[in-house]
Amino acid sequence: MNNDLLRHYVATLSYRASKAFKDAPKQYPDFEAGKDVRQPVEILNHMSNVLTYALNSYGEEEESFSELKNWEEEIERFYRIVEKLDQVIAKGTEPHPLTIEQIVQGPLSDVMTHIGQLYTLRRLAGSPVTKESFIKADIRIGKVRYE
Repeated sequence: MNNDLLRHYVATLSYRASKAFKDAPKQYPDFEAGKDVRQPVEILNHMSNVLTYALNSYGEEEESFSELKNWEEEIERFYRIVEKLDQVIAKGTEPHPLTIEQIVQGPLSDVMTHIGQLYTLRRLAGSPVTKESFIKADIRIGKVRYE
């Protein structure tokens, strides 16, 4: 996989996550869907930790975190980690011990799955994500903030 394609995938993750964040109702971050179902803010925290794992495979010394911040702080943390990941990929750094393929099939795919969970929880919370054709979305390599 070339770096441009990988960076495009990272930008796509960020774009899709941004759709889950945008115009979310005030009660959404703490929405309770049921017993043992993570709240949206907990899912977002986990997504950032998973991306930190990918970032560390590129030799970055980013620590994972367990403390849960408020929704806005978790969004900012997510964007900060996505930006760092995009930048390290842009430099052409090779990951180790994971391969690029493992980063795609593991952490990046896991994050995309969790974005789908955020969409589902938005719908259950009574505020579905606005529909759009993702094929036509303005997603660009290097752009990771879609606010």
